[in-house]
Amino acid sequence: MRSFGGALGLGIRKSQREAVNKMMSETTRRTLLKQAGNLAAAAVWAAPGGFNILRAAARKTDIRVEDVSIAYEEYKYRAPIKFGGHVVDRATLLNVNCSVRTGDGRAARGFGSMPLGNIWSFPSKTMSYDTTLGAMQALVEQIAGVTRGYKEFGHPIDINWALDPVYRKLAADVSERLHLAEPIPPLCALVTASAFDAAIHDAFGKAHGLNCYHTYGPEFMKHDLAHYLGPEYKGEFPSRYVSQEPQHRMPLYHLVSAIDPIEESDIRKRINDGLPETLPEWIRYNGLTHLKIKLNGDDRKWDVDRVLHVDRVATQTQKQRGVTEWVYSLDFNEKCPNVQYLLDFLHEVKQKTPGGYERIQYVEQPTARDLKAHPENVMHEAAKLRPVVIDESLTDVEALLLSRKMGYTGAALKACKGQSHMMLIASVAEKHKLFLCVQDLTCPGASLIQSASLAAHVPGVAAIEANARQYMPAANKAWESRFPGIFRISDGTMDTGELNKAGLGAVES
Repeated sequence: MRSFGGALGLGIRKSQREAVNKMMSETTRRTLLKQAGNLAAAAVWAAPGGFNILRAAARKTDIRVEDVSIAYEEYKYRAPIKFGGHVVDRATLLNVNCSVRTGDGRAARGFGSMPLGNIWSFPSKTMSYDTTLGAMQALVEQIAGVTRGYKEFGHPIDINWALDPVYRKLAADVSERLHLAEPIPPLCALVTASAFDAAIHDAFGKAHGLNCYHTYGPEFMKHDLAHYLGPEYKGEFPSRYVSQEPQHRMPLYHLVSAIDPIEESDIRKRINDGLPETLPEWIRYNGLTHLKIKLNGDDRKWDVDRVLHVDRVATQTQKQRGVTEWVYSLDFNEKCPNVQYLLDFLHEVKQKTPGGYERIQYVEQPTARDLKAHPENVMHEAAKLRPVVIDESLTDVEALLLSRKMGYTGAALKACKGQSHMMLIASVAEKHKLFLCVQDLTCPGASLIQSASLAAHVPGVAAIEANARQYMPAANKAWESRFPGIFRISDGTMDTGELNKAGLGAVES
C-alpha cells in the first residue's frame, strides 16, 4: 500500500514497476538468490577471514527472515534545498516491514524507513531525477525478493554480511537491464538497501525485547569483529565501541542550504506556513547553536561571502539571545576542484572573520568521492587547520582506512548507509579515535529516530544533523507527539535519552 504525503505521484508508478519487474526476470532473481546460498555455503565472501553462516548451527537467539513487504511515501518540500550544485524539492521514502522468527520459534516484526536520496547517492549529469529514482525503485524490488528468499539463521549483521555482495550484484544487473547511462554506484546500493537492514535489526531487537544497541555483544553475535575486520579486532565486539544506553541530549545541526534565505531581504516570497524562514527566525525558534553551511565549491568568492554572511547574521542574533558559544560545519559536497581550493578558502575566512573561523567545528567531504581515482587529494595540510570528515566516500571500512592514509581525520556516520555497516565502521572509527558526527539525508519520522539513535549510542559523536523539520515537516507530524524530544526542538538539542525502546525504537511491537 502506498501513502502519499504530497500526493505527487513521483517516480515509477505501479504499472511502470510491473514492467520493470517483468524485465528483471524471475530467472535472474532465482539465480542471484541461489548464488547467495552457494556463496555462503562455500565461504567465499570477499571479506577478511571468509564467512560461512552455515558452518554453525543456528543459535536460539538468531533470526531468519520470514517475509518482507515494501511501501512508499512521497513528499513535496515546503522549500527547496540546494547542495552539490543540485536543487531538490521532493523526497520518496521507502518503508520496509519485515517478519522474522528466532531459532527457538519466537516471531517478531520489524520496520525500517529511509528516503531514496537519489540526488545525493546517485548524482548524474546525463540522467534525470526520475530515471535515477526509478532505478533505485527497481533495485528495491530486487532486494526485497532476495531478502525475502534468504532463509539462513543469523544475527542481523551476519545476514547483511551475507546479502550485501548480492545486493551489489543486483545493482549491477539492474543497471545493465535498464540500460542506464551510468551504473548504480555502491553508495546508492547502500542507501537502497538500508531500510531492509534497519527492519531486520528492528525485528531482532523486538524478538528479544531489547533495544538494538543491547544486541551487539557476544551474547547475541557468534562472530567477533575479527571475522569482519581482521585479527586486530580479535575478541572485540561492536558493544565495546557503541553504548547500550543513549546519551541524554545531543546538539542539533541546522542546515543552511546554498539557496536558503539568510535575512528578510533574501526572501522573494514568503511561504507563510507558520514556520521560520530566515536564519534569525530559525535560531530563535529552535534555540540553535550548531549551523551546517552548504557551499558550492566552484566559486571561492561566493563560498567565502556565504560564510561571512551567515557568521555576521548569526553573531547578531546570538548576541541578542545572550549566547556566546556556537559552531559551524562546512559542507562542500565534494565540489572543491582540489585541496588547494579548500586551503585558500580557509585562510581567507580566517583573515576576514577570525571569530567565524574559530567557530568552524569541521569540514565535510571537500573533494571528489572516488578516493582511489584522486590520490592527489590528500587532506593532511587541511586537517591541521580543522577536522576533515569523509562522507560520500564512506561506503565501507576499506574506504575509511584509505581516507585516514589520505589525511582525513573524521567520519560522518549515516543511517542511510545501513545499520550493519555503521556498527562496523563506528567500531573502526572509535578504535582509531577519529572525529565523528552523524549526518542525515533529510530523514523524517522513523529514519530520523534511527539516525538520532545512532548518534546517541556512538561515543564521541559531536552532533546530529536533522533537517526534515525544515524542508518536509509534514513527514514528521505523525511522530511528534510520540517523540517530542526528537521532533520538537527548543534549546538547540535533541532529547535522545528517550531512544531506548525495543528494536530501533521507532515503531512499537
